This record gives sequence, C-alpha cells and structure tokens, in this order.
Amino acid sequence: MPLDIAILYGSMREARAGIRVARWLDAALRRRGHKTTLVDALEQRLPLLDKMYKEYAAGTAPPVLENLAQLYRRTDAFAIVSGEYNHGIPPGLKNLLDHFLEEYFFRPSAIVCYSAGQFGGVRAAMQLRMTLAELGMPAIPTLLPVPRVAEAFTAEGDPTDARFEGRAERFFREFEWYAEALRRARAEGVPY
Repeated sequence: MPLDIAILYGSMREARAGIRVARWLDAALRRRGHKTTLVDALEQRLPLLDKMYKEYAAGTAPPVLENLAQLYRRTDAFAIVSGEYNHGIPPGLKNLLDHFLEEYFFRPSAIVCYSAGQFGGVRAAMQLRMTLAELGMPAIPTLLPVPRVAEAFTAEGDPTDARFEGRAERFFREFEWYAEALRRARAEGVPY
C-alpha cells in the first residue's frame, strides 16, 4: 500500500542548491509508488513563529497553517531535506517545523542532509535528530548525506553519479519499514 509522505524543505536562500535534492527525493519516492507532497518553506512564506498552530482558536489560524495541518494529519511519514548552515539547522526549516506539534506525533521522519563541503550536512542532521524526536517524529537511524551538493545534482534534480540512487536503497527500505510499521500501530491506537 502506498505511503503518504510529506517532504519538508527549509532553505530560504535565493540561490539554493538543496532544492535539487528535494526534487530528486520527491521523484524517487513517487517511482517507489508513494504519494508525496513537497512542502517548500520559501513557497509557504510562514511568518516567524509567534503562535503555534495549536494556539489559535479553532478556525482562526492563518490559511497556510490550516492547510499544512490538514496535510500533516493525513501524512504517514516525513522526509526532511536539510542543508547545513554554520554547522546547524537552516532557520527556515526550523521555523517550518516549529509551527506544529501534535500533527507530527507517531510518524517517523527520515533525514536527507546536504552541504557544500565534504561532510554532507551531517552536523546539522545530528541537531535535527534531537528536534525531530522532541516534535514526536523521531528520525530513522540511517541518514542520506549529500556532500558537495552543487556538483551532486543537476539543476533538474538528477544525480550526477549514476550510483547514487543505488546507494540510497537502504535508506528508502528503512524509511518505508518504519512508516508502514507506525501506520499499522496508529491504526490500532496511540498511547494517549
């Protein structure tokens, strides 16, 4: 049965290479038979966090938050595409994540991280793991790092190394396993 996956991408920079990774991930998950929605923080234009979605009275949240809440509630899992800004999480991604809480609960996340350098964003991914766990969508054990992102993907989102998708197979299988397992568990009920 196909999974419903939200891909969250948070770079707000004008010349952002990471969107290539997000586009590749979107296409790769669709090829695997899943339904995906790419949530791009730049397109969403969320305000800086003042009030979380849950702090609005019913029916009074801004439409962008209401639409995202509806999407997140039907989502089976979240794929997070994160760059590394000064060894940390991009502020646009953190802002995108922090507007919600309960909508994430009991759904796994998977981290695809990237950087301009050789480490592929793993320093940001370590911080992101803590945030995702606190939000109730813990990350699967396997990361998918992309070093030298500007060289790793074409502008259209195709890997420049034909072996890249093959190397990502373990990541995809693990993500699908966790998403399917937690979907079954949520159907039986959650702890509270």
